[in-house]
Amino acid sequence: MAEPFVIVALVLDALLGWPAWLYRLVGHPVGLFARVISACECALNRPEAGPVPGRAGGIATVVVLLVLAGGGAWLAARAAGTLAAPAGQIAEAIAIGFLAWPGLAQRSLYEHFARVRTALEAQDIVAARKAVGMIVGRDTAELDEAGVARAAIESLAESLCDGIVAPLFWLVVGGLPGLWCYKAINTADSLIGHREAPYTWFGWAAARLDDVLNWLPARLSGLLICMAGLRFGTARLAWRTMRRDHARHASPNAGWPEAAMAGVLGVRLAGPVSYENLQYDKPWIGDGEPAGAAAMGRALAVYLGSCAMFWLVPVITVSANVIGAV
Repeated sequence: MAEPFVIVALVLDALLGWPAWLYRLVGHPVGLFARVISACECALNRPEAGPVPGRAGGIATVVVLLVLAGGGAWLAARAAGTLAAPAGQIAEAIAIGFLAWPGLAQRSLYEHFARVRTALEAQDIVAARKAVGMIVGRDTAELDEAGVARAAIESLAESLCDGIVAPLFWLVVGGLPGLWCYKAINTADSLIGHREAPYTWFGWAAARLDDVLNWLPARLSGLLICMAGLRFGTARLAWRTMRRDHARHASPNAGWPEAAMAGVLGVRLAGPVSYENLQYDKPWIGDGEPAGAAAMGRALAVYLGSCAMFWLVPVITVSANVIGAV
């Protein structure tokens, strides 16, 4: 059952995002997680030692992250609740909502994606490549319009889960500690959860735990995208494509929202991609037309519709609590 602070966090993120001036002033909690992960890697990652010591070091890193993120969030929530309690429940919800706010990324994702779309609509491929390079890890210097659009849409679909649905899910389930434990593990997966050396063993624990934490949110994200397709009359196609193609993705989770997005837009996603000048022939997801600026506009509408539907859960729950208390 959602608490009022969930709505506070959602509203703050939707209105403000995480402004650049605030980032310059105080940074972001994810940056702290990154520094902890880097320190643990320097101390514990010894690829030459083999799988057992490597995995042990990775497990120790995950434990450190969970203790810091979960313990710190619990103490912060207790302190905020204690300080705000004399002013009433609304003040307490606002205080804890402020602490949850940086863990969501609705506005940030919208703004990054919109920059890519604007550049493509202006037929400025150089600016589009630069903008999409801010949100994806693949090589972007040689991408054409379809490649830029495909990369941006894939990032939008996957980040709907990682940046919105999963954090909000764990905020509802586990409160502030649940949210920040998820963000810590998701950050670790991004930085060290790779199959390639030197993270083959060291990143194993982070990658597997991230898979577990995203299992249900990823499927919820895919379902939300399918439902958002009702506006375009493509909900059935999105459902069929998601069911058929989700396993074509290397991740057990990311394929669900990406395949749903491919179906709802009627485009092909994934496919051949280059990382650090190495070409990887990934399977195609979806069997529609190549993506372009027009598809990006529809993708943004699907994204906003998915966010709006997910908002309904805490809004309805909190409203029911308020009505029941009257």
